[in-house]
Amino acid sequence: MFKVLKLILIIIFISSSTYSDEKITFLSLKSDKVNVRYGPGLNFPIKFIYKKKSLPVKVIDSKENFRKIIDHKKNSGWIHRVMLKKSDSLIVINDQILFKKPSKFSEPMARLEKGRLAYIKKCITNWCKIKTGDFIGWLETESVWGISN
Repeated sequence: MFKVLKLILIIIFISSSTYSDEKITFLSLKSDKVNVRYGPGLNFPIKFIYKKKSLPVKVIDSKENFRKIIDHKKNSGWIHRVMLKKSDSLIVINDQILFKKPSKFSEPMARLEKGRLAYIKKCITNWCKIKTGDFIGWLETESVWGISN
């Protein structure tokens, strides 16, 4: 009986840890000035300051009201949760073409350069409809930061 219970607990532990590793959470900065700290508390010194509203960041840890994040340039630190919101944007990682429809055979509208911030309208398999500057179109999601594929 004890061996069966032990086996069940091991299976539950392995399956729950595997599931949590697969889930990637992206959030966006809520303000155009967000302090990033060395540790999870207001008593920790400020490491650097983000000055880009809606910049997408990946949450890699959490402790109480703070989230440890990493950005597309591999900068990391702790941000208070009230300074984060549901992700509504992405960053172009490599130069890409913005298309009129979600197909490579569609009419090209613009060339987006690496590092460009775009706002997500909606996403379907491998494509997102985005707004950036004066353009609204479709972008392939293979080379973007800010969404879970």
